Amino acid sequence: MTDAPKPVRKAVFPVAGMGTRFLPATKAVPKEMLPVVDKPVIQYAVEEAREAGIEQFVFITGRGKHVIEDHFDHAYELQALLEAREKTAELNSLIESLPQSGSVGFIRQQEPLGLGHAVWCARHFVGNEPFAVLLPDDLMVGKPGALSQMMLAYRRVGGGMIVAAEEKPMSEVKRYGVVDPGQVMGNVTEVKGMVEKPDPGKAPSNLCIIGRYILQPEIFTVLDRQERGAGNEIQLTDAMAQMIGRTPFHAVKTDCMRYDCGDKVGFLHANISVGLARPDIAPSIKKIIKGMNL
Repeated sequence: MTDAPKPVRKAVFPVAGMGTRFLPATKAVPKEMLPVVDKPVIQYAVEEAREAGIEQFVFITGRGKHVIEDHFDHAYELQALLEAREKTAELNSLIESLPQSGSVGFIRQQEPLGLGHAVWCARHFVGNEPFAVLLPDDLMVGKPGALSQMMLAYRRVGGGMIVAAEEKPMSEVKRYGVVDPGQVMGNVTEVKGMVEKPDPGKAPSNLCIIGRYILQPEIFTVLDRQERGAGNEIQLTDAMAQMIGRTPFHAVKTDCMRYDCGDKVGFLHANISVGLARPDIAPSIKKIIKGMNL
């Protein structure tokens, strides 16, 4: 009988990107704080992690990202004002969104050297434990959440590394890391190899890695080498590829809907879809859309 894998209690959120595709909106506001309806993109990722059992959260930040730190802190003046005005629902939503005191950390990524470097910056926070990485630009909507579904697969296969993946048209695989698939067990596929942004004619499959990962601490030994890959950056995909054969590695196709909030059209799509799923505002949105005569 396979021993139960170590529980995943820590999550890393790389949020140091400049958000240049959303200028001028992101000149003074981090892209992770742009709202989908009434909640910042980063909060959706944190709530997904909490649902999956994550207990400790670390944000890998850059210059100008202090607003994220403020968002996950108490706003005593605002809370007192809401209490005085008896706005109980709004007050509760603020308090419920906060992780427990002492469970949140912030680490500055002083140079923009890639996703692998951002994850490497969390090595002292993670220590010798498995951990999750969530890229907030990928908004995953579903119940249970994407990370919860990955945790279930992690326990089923006995640990190792897990990535979220989804099938894409072959014309789009050149934008993703692509899985070389092995054995398939329901929504879980063994990862025999990975190819970063392949030409469609050379792609081993159309199963593409998206922004959720469960990783083992041994990956820091690879990232310690600071080897540069595509774009002269330290690539997380390259480090994961070097772990194949040393630890079990699987891709999970979740049944969540993914929205690319790092893209303007994807961000607008997320706002419309999430809004239409909200009973309090969906009728008004439908009326607006109907009146546009699209």
